[in-house]
Amino acid sequence: MSFNDDEPIDASQDVSGAKNTLSLPGKIKPGIFNKTTAPLEESKFKVMLELTGQGAGSNRSGVDIVTVLDVSNSMAGAKLEKMKIAMLFMIKKLSPIDRLSIVTFNGGSQRLCPLRQITENSQEEIENLVNALIANGKTNIYAGLQTGLKVLNDRSLTSGRAVGIMLMSDGQQNKGGNAAQVPVGKVPVYTFGFGADHDPIVLNAIANNSMGGTFSDVRNQDNLSIAFSQCLAGLLTVVVNDLKLTITQDESTIVKVAAGDYPQSKDDDAGSVTVSFGDLYIKEVRKVLVDVHLPAASSPAGSDVLKITYTYSSDGKLFDANPTIITVSRTGRTYVEPEREEVMTEESRLETAQMMKEARVMADDKKLDNARDKLVEAQNLLGDIFNDESNPLIDMLKSELQQIKSLMKSQETYEKQGRPFALSSETSHNRQRFASRGDDVEELRLFATPRMDAYLEQAKSFDEDPSQPPPSVGEDVKLELAADPLSPIIGALSYYLQLAIQSLKSVDNILNKASRA
Repeated sequence: MSFNDDEPIDASQDVSGAKNTLSLPGKIKPGIFNKTTAPLEESKFKVMLELTGQGAGSNRSGVDIVTVLDVSNSMAGAKLEKMKIAMLFMIKKLSPIDRLSIVTFNGGSQRLCPLRQITENSQEEIENLVNALIANGKTNIYAGLQTGLKVLNDRSLTSGRAVGIMLMSDGQQNKGGNAAQVPVGKVPVYTFGFGADHDPIVLNAIANNSMGGTFSDVRNQDNLSIAFSQCLAGLLTVVVNDLKLTITQDESTIVKVAAGDYPQSKDDDAGSVTVSFGDLYIKEVRKVLVDVHLPAASSPAGSDVLKITYTYSSDGKLFDANPTIITVSRTGRTYVEPEREEVMTEESRLETAQMMKEARVMADDKKLDNARDKLVEAQNLLGDIFNDESNPLIDMLKSELQQIKSLMKSQETYEKQGRPFALSSETSHNRQRFASRGDDVEELRLFATPRMDAYLEQAKSFDEDPSQPPPSVGEDVKLELAADPLSPIIGALSYYLQLAIQSLKSVDNILNKASRA
């Protein structure tokens, strides 16, 4: 059976205010952080690159979302009701440029509706489908995931649209194949482990198999609406698709590129590394730490270290940014310039994330004492580097370490609570994307965007009283534009300004080299 019956978008239904008017350039704001000087001697050098989603919620294409929902026996009662509320919040937040399909699974899987444009009529019909859900049968995550993927892969309308699968399960897969082995391709799959008895290993593997997906640990069933809202806030603010960053060595040698677990490809002939990030949300940031080797220089002069460029798609159109050259002044002075704080902070985050992963592996191997020692070591390192400084990211890392350590007080506690928390933390750090973890989704806000912060409060209110509808996505956009009215155009203006500055620097560099010849 083919699922090519997805509804077309009727533009006359769109009252969301979401119009794709931002020019193609400027949807990504690049940032470069490195020391300005380096010694004449052969040396190591670090460069941190940042790519930030730029724009406003009024400048987006629509999104096609497939929710894959567990309706097995274990979901009966309060869990099912909480899932219904979480789904109703999401349905009410979508606009007419968006489409939604619902897939359920128990012993098998069923598509309840095709991808439907969210209009006043379809919204009511989809809400009725959700309210009619009942729980029975086994848990076949494999079948649910396969059906969800088929809904997206069989679509007739695909051009310029963001996509995402949101898969929720509260139990262990006890029927069908192994969902962790399903090839997902480029579709981001966001998984949610609901309650105390879900399988975090399988759900985490599903998310990791996808491009940009995350695994959220939703142990407290009261937090499902919040967890769903955070994922939705991202999908409703996708600003670019298929983002790729290419780093090319110049008067240097690239030693290492740290970009989480996003795919990297090397071109040895060009001396370049390309990192593929997939989609990026508005105000979401991707940081890339590049270690390079600088050869010895014979005399003080400017040196071109790296060439940076990036590409992305938006509304079905490809944008290829002009190259940016990163330069450093080679000097014979004895003064050693300190490392940039931004670079040190990112280094510390990467090191902390690695040590948390090592502790999780030790705990999986029932070496809890070693795992706790590793976490204490990570805490001490952060304290040594940032002891007297106020740094929000470092403070959150310290809190995260403390929470993981508290969940390793016994093997039983770790198995039930610590492992899901640790795995959701790993996927969040690897993707540099927010994922709910633990009981308190309000305290650990690593990688959260402004829209996610707004939806957290809205979801809390809706969960308390579902009879009061949340603000529409159009109202969200109006508030954001009122707070930052230049956001639709500032990206393009900034891009062209940076392009002019880069051109002047290139001319100056050519003249300096000519004068030394």
